[in-house]
Amino acid sequence: MRLTTFTDFGLRTLMRLAGEPDRLFTTDEVAREFRISRHHLTKVVRNLAQAGFIVTRRGVGGGFQLARPASAISLGEVARALEGHHALVECFDPDGGACTLTPGCRLKGRLAAAREAFFLELDATRLIDCAYPPPRPQADP
Repeated sequence: MRLTTFTDFGLRTLMRLAGEPDRLFTTDEVAREFRISRHHLTKVVRNLAQAGFIVTRRGVGGGFQLARPASAISLGEVARALEGHHALVECFDPDGGACTLTPGCRLKGRLAAAREAFFLELDATRLIDCAYPPPRPQADP
């Protein structure tokens, strides 16, 4: 399975926020750092906020940051939220697509199982495990 660029940008953004969870980031800043389109990233940030992964603040001193701890966010839930509307193959489309094999297809179930295994593997990884930059180890008191 291949993730869309939209999901890739979303995961990278969340990884960056997880690296400095107490800080507010701006779209311009993240777009520059990752050398991605600010316009495209704006849409990604909007979707991440709507899905409850980030909170946004408008105005001077505004920006966005994680809505909950990175340890409480799985990569699977992020991928599902951002990829959910993309059909793996045409017959997965809610409208049924135009596949002539649909009535007797023996492939669709296997593809659905493979997709679920993909997401289950991502469920096993927390955002904190992929934080960028990685969190610094706490010094012993």
